Amino acid sequence: MIRRITLKEIANELNVSISTVSKSLKDSHEIGIETREKIKAFAKAHNYRPNNIALSLKNRKTKTIGVIIPEIVHHFFSIVINSIEKFSTENGYNVIIAVSNESFEKEVLNMETLANGHIDGIIMSIAKETLKKQDFHHIKETIDLGIPVVLFDRVINDVKCDKVIVNDKQAAKEATQVLIDDKRSNILLITSEDYVSVGNLRTEGYLEALKDNDITPDSDLIIKVKDKKGSQLEMSFLENELEKVLKLKKIDAILGVNEIYAGSALKVLKKNKIKVPNEIAIISFTDGVISRYSSPSLSTISQHGEIMGERAAKLLINKLTGKTNNNEHKIEIINCSLIKRESS
Repeated sequence: MIRRITLKEIANELNVSISTVSKSLKDSHEIGIETREKIKAFAKAHNYRPNNIALSLKNRKTKTIGVIIPEIVHHFFSIVINSIEKFSTENGYNVIIAVSNESFEKEVLNMETLANGHIDGIIMSIAKETLKKQDFHHIKETIDLGIPVVLFDRVINDVKCDKVIVNDKQAAKEATQVLIDDKRSNILLITSEDYVSVGNLRTEGYLEALKDNDITPDSDLIIKVKDKKGSQLEMSFLENELEKVLKLKKIDAILGVNEIYAGSALKVLKKNKIKVPNEIAIISFTDGVISRYSSPSLSTISQHGEIMGERAAKLLINKLTGKTNNNEHKIEIINCSLIKRESS
């Protein structure tokens, strides 16, 4: 490991004051150009880097943002992270990413670690287990410490902070209406359990569309995928439930609250030699790799993760730079878009 030289060591080596070294490295015109260039060249040759922790203790700013997401392999979250990182870098901030793996305990630990590690603010999407427990003390305590938090996608009303969401309910309603307009009335919904906010809102949108079209909801046509702490177990549950429904009910369309659910449904339909979209049409949320490259390709509702990430980063940086008041809290709503492909 290459040892980094300190300001004091540079000052001693060149027989100047620490203040002169510091000002020279900041290119201050208080120091003559010859001295400045000599000090900068020496610092570069000896691998000098600013001590961000020391700076944070002095200025209470590290120009670093913490991001906590529920899972790393989800296409939507990867798009949001890329957008947060891009916008933050353009505005002079570094990004540290932590993953809760849908665990309340891990989310609390992540937040404590970031808050104790001299970050300026946090952007996060809440873990399923946290939503189930309805315990948000760690988020509130972080905000009370003066560290601003921005929630995205999965948010809760109990915490007063900036939030970025999509119009989940309206998007699900519009997608269901598209299927109804295509003369499909036996629409199966594959959703999450009710405590997951986005799944609950999408379920509400689905039910509202049925009501508006005088279609009586059938509880047997709603599969709520149980959180099994592992996608393989969840998908096995979903596929078994769908097999049961196909034997008992007539289905002509499926709405999935994410593309993983829709992809699993497509697998079951193929296994049962059911033609998509002739016999059963499919629309899902999340416009990711599964949707684009499945066969047939899946019609999806894009949540515009790139916009969500940028908006979340902008809200946080505006707080950190004093452009917005810490006591004012914004909720930004991003409109979804339906992308029609081969499955509908």
